[in-house]
Amino acid sequence: MTENPHDALRSAELIRDSAATAAAGPGGALLPAGDPAAVAAAPNLTPASRSQWRDVWRQFRRHRGAMVALVLFAAIVLFVTVGPYIWTIDATFVDIRARNKGFSAAHPLGTDQLGRDMLARLMKGGQVSLAVGLTAMLIAVTLGTVIGILSGFFRRLDAPLMRMTELFLALPLLPLLLLMVTLFREPLGQAMGPGLGTFVLIVSAIGATSWMQAARIVRGDVLGLKEREFILAARSIGTPNLRMMTRHILPNVLSPIMVAATLGIATAIITESALSFLGLGFPPDFPTWGRLLYDAIEQMQMYPWRVILPGVFISLTVLTVNYIGDGLRDAMDPRIRGR
Repeated sequence: MTENPHDALRSAELIRDSAATAAAGPGGALLPAGDPAAVAAAPNLTPASRSQWRDVWRQFRRHRGAMVALVLFAAIVLFVTVGPYIWTIDATFVDIRARNKGFSAAHPLGTDQLGRDMLARLMKGGQVSLAVGLTAMLIAVTLGTVIGILSGFFRRLDAPLMRMTELFLALPLLPLLLLMVTLFREPLGQAMGPGLGTFVLIVSAIGATSWMQAARIVRGDVLGLKEREFILAARSIGTPNLRMMTRHILPNVLSPIMVAATLGIATAIITESALSFLGLGFPPDFPTWGRLLYDAIEQMQMYPWRVILPGVFISLTVLTVNYIGDGLRDAMDPRIRGR
C-alpha cells in the first residue's frame, strides 16, 4: 500500500514539533541539543511534592478560632516572658507603705495587702503556671504515648497495661494529689528548697495522674495501624519491633499526641491553680496565678480586681490552648485536611 506524500509530510512535521517542545525550556526557549550543561541547568519541571506540615499549617490557618487563640496565647507568653524585662519591679518586694493601692502610674494594676506590685506578680505567676503546664504535659504525654504504643503493639502487654490505666482512671484524682502533696512536700522542700521542691512535686504529681487519656487514644490508633499494609510489609522483611515502633508507628500517631499535649497544658494549669487555691501549692513568695487567687480571697469584696485579673489570665490561657488543640485536631486529620 503506497503512503500518501502529504500524510508523510504532515507526520514528519508533527514529530519535529514534538521534539522541539520537549527540548524547549521555560517560556518556549529552545535548549541546545546534546549540550549536557544546558540540560543540567534546565529547571526541574516536575511539580514539587507537597509537604505534609505545610498542608497542616494551611488547614490550621483556615480555623479562625484557632488562629485568634494562637495570637492570644503568643501574647500571653510574651507578657510573662518579655514583660519582666520591661517592668523590672521585683514581684516579691514588700512595701507596707504602698499596700492595698489602686491603679496608678507607679502600680498600673495596684498592689496587694503587703504592698507587692500586682503587675509584676501576674508576670511571675504566669511564668510559673506555664512552666508547670508545659512540664506536667511533657510527663503525661510521654507516659501515655509509651504505654499506649506498648499496649497496642504487643498483645501480651495489652491486658495488664489497660487494667493499670483503668485503675488510675478510677482513682479520685484531687484527693490523691492532696495526699501526695501533703506527704512529700516537706522531704522535697528540705532536699531541693521550698520553691524547686514544690515545683518538682506538683509537676510530677500532675503528670503521673494525667497520662491515662493519652494512653487510651494512642492505643486505639496503634491497634488500627499495626494491621495496615505498610506495617505488615515491614514485619515481613524482618524489621525489629523497636525500629518499627519508632519509624512507622510513632510518626503516624503524632496527631492525637499533639492534640493530647495541648489539652494537657490546660489541664495542668487548672490543676495547679486548684492546688494553690486550696493552699497546698507553692509558698507565698513563689507566686502563681492560683496562688494570687488564694491570697486575694480574704479581701475579695473590697478589692475584686485581685481575683478577676489572675482568673482572667487562667481562663484565657486555658481557652486559647483548647482552641489551638481543636484547630490542630482538624488540621492533622487526613480526612479533613484536603477540604
